[in-house]
Amino acid sequence: MKNLVILGAGTAGTMMANHLVHHLKQPDWQITIIDERIEHHYQPGYLFLPFDIYKPKDIIKKIEDFIPKGVQLIKNNINRIVPAENKIQLEGGDEMAYDLLIIATGAKIAPEEIEGMKGAQWQKSVFDFYTYEGALALRNKLRKWQGGKLVVHITEMPIKCPVAPLEFAFLADSFFKHKDMRDKVEITYVTPLSGAFTKPKATETLEHFLVEKGIHIDHDFAIEHVDNEKKEIVDYGGRAIPFDLLVTVPTNKGDELIERSGMGDDLNYVPTHKATLQSKDHANIFVLGDASNIPASKAGSVAHFEAEILTENILRFIKGEPLKEEFDGHANCFIETGNGKALLIDFNYTHEPVEGSFPFPGLDHCNY
Repeated sequence: MKNLVILGAGTAGTMMANHLVHHLKQPDWQITIIDERIEHHYQPGYLFLPFDIYKPKDIIKKIEDFIPKGVQLIKNNINRIVPAENKIQLEGGDEMAYDLLIIATGAKIAPEEIEGMKGAQWQKSVFDFYTYEGALALRNKLRKWQGGKLVVHITEMPIKCPVAPLEFAFLADSFFKHKDMRDKVEITYVTPLSGAFTKPKATETLEHFLVEKGIHIDHDFAIEHVDNEKKEIVDYGGRAIPFDLLVTVPTNKGDELIERSGMGDDLNYVPTHKATLQSKDHANIFVLGDASNIPASKAGSVAHFEAEILTENILRFIKGEPLKEEFDGHANCFIETGNGKALLIDFNYTHEPVEGSFPFPGLDHCNY
């Protein structure tokens, strides 16, 4: 029996397990998925938790609910991947050999990368919403916050769901309007980019929304440190932006497992062929979702489109056939704009979002 091992039972890993279980059957193949967690979190729900739109029960489910029959689930920490020996070292000393490995270990925030970010004001007036704990703490803060300067900030790219900080700013505008206190809140959107988003056409539309909603925008802000005493974020040029409440997206990095295994770049992302999703360094290792370094959005929709291509490529690899170079970076994002409205953008490596009404391009308004 041959072993296909999937590291990570998040969105990407569970999708691959559900795809492959229909193609790789016992006794020829055993599919195993390994994750340290006991819960599956719907991470897009973190955006809605601070505004009491979602409750914890809407976000957290049992991890077993998403693992298909016929797939072995191991709940354990992974110490290292040893590609030269085709094995995984688990906490406690156990080892697991693999014939094929899929890395879907995701990305995490690293607030410690910025001086002062995780300082005295952390979860007092400085919050993230990219973790369950951060989103829950921010919900509790917003329930009693009386207003002031709200700064929504991105440290650097890449980040999971690049539109989420914009969505937070839009939802905050709507949230405070419904609390009849929008006039007491000054919202500023701070980005290291030269515009609101990575794609020029989308940037034009999204910046229009910011202006329309009275949200200030500061571009090209490369944060150097957070001053906890003055309650300011300061960039490398000395520019300072004051806050009463800072909602920041810290540096995003791949899992520490990748660093321990010596397989990642400076941010612990695995070098991956952007069209085949095969590791650039190891032929029998494939990578998808937020764990890879491909120049696509780190978003659930991207993992969905990757999983379709990767399933076929794994089957081709097993048969000794050439891999298809067909993943084009396809992403689509529903962007919450507040007040019960949203828009959709759809793009890939080379094509920008087009205007129109989904699914028909070319009409006179954006993709609502």
